Amino acid sequence: MHPQATPRSIQGERYLREPAILEILPFGRSSWWRGVKEGRYPAGIKLSPRVTVWRASDIDALIQSLTK
Repeated sequence: MHPQATPRSIQGERYLREPAILEILPFGRSSWWRGVKEGRYPAGIKLSPRVTVWRASDIDALIQSLTK
């Protein structure tokens, strides 16, 4: 395999952390987490006890649903 070639299995999805999401969406931190807990916003993926990320595609879908 070429050194710069990336296998398809590891390409693709980007992940966002809370600060990046809150720069995009008009929510405060507590409102964001309340919405996640209530299921109104996408569930995050826990990377460690203190780190949660969200799929960028899930956030894009949320933005689309909010703009309708």
